[in-house]
Amino acid sequence: MHCFEEGGWNAFYEDLPTAGSNWKHGLMMPNILKEVQHIVLMPRCSRHILAGSSLGLTAAVGYWRHDTRLEYHRDAATLQEKTAEGNTVSTLRSKQRLVISAADKLLTTFGPDNGYVFAPDTGLIIASDSVVAHDMVSLAWLLENRRMIPASERDGFIDTNKIVPRIVNRVVTHWLGGWGPALASETMNKNSLNSIWDDRVLTHSYDVFGGVPAILLESANNALPEDLKTRLGRMTAFPA
Repeated sequence: MHCFEEGGWNAFYEDLPTAGSNWKHGLMMPNILKEVQHIVLMPRCSRHILAGSSLGLTAAVGYWRHDTRLEYHRDAATLQEKTAEGNTVSTLRSKQRLVISAADKLLTTFGPDNGYVFAPDTGLIIASDSVVAHDMVSLAWLLENRRMIPASERDGFIDTNKIVPRIVNRVVTHWLGGWGPALASETMNKNSLNSIWDDRVLTHSYDVFGGVPAILLESANNALPEDLKTRLGRMTAFPA
C-alpha cells in the first residue's frame, strides 16, 4: 500500500499533458509512478456531483498534488476537459496497461462519497486496455442502471440544478486554496447525462486520444444476457 501524499510535497514530479491543453501548468504526479513498470487502473462505476460520473478517466485526479487539484477546481469552466487531458501525461500513456471495474454495485446518485448504491441482478466486470473505451461502456452501464433504481432514490433535482455543483466546487476550491481562489474561481457548468454522448469528459477524450474507439463487446462467459449486450452495444455505437 502506498499513499501518495504521505511522502510530502517533494514526493511528486511534473508530467505534461497533451499539447494545447487547458492546463496552465504541468501536472504534479507521484514519484512512485516512475518506479513501476505497469499500471492497472481499477475505477468504480459511480455518479459524481461535479464531473457527472466517476469512472476511469476521472480516477486520474487521485494522483495529483494539492496545487494541481487547486488549478483543476479554480479554473472550473474547463474542469471536464482537464479531466480528459489529465490522462494524456506521458507516464499514464506509456505504463497504463489495463482498466478494469467491478460494476456489480454502482453508486447511481449524487457521488462521490454518498448516494444510492444499486446492485443489479446481473453484475458486470468491465475491462479494456483503453480507458476511453472502458468509460464508454461503464457510463452506458451506469445510465442503464439509473433507469432501474427506485423512483424515490432518483436525484433529478441534482441532475438538472446547476447551482449546487457550482457551490460545491467553490467550497472545494476554498478548502484547497482559501477564500481568494474560491472567490476568483471560474463558474463550473455541469450538463445532464442522458446518453454517453452528453458527457464532456468523454467527448473531449475523443479529441485528445485520436478519435472515438470502436467498441466490440466480448463476453468472457455465458452469464451475460444477450439482450443486455445488445443494449450496451447500441448505447456505445457512434451515432449516425
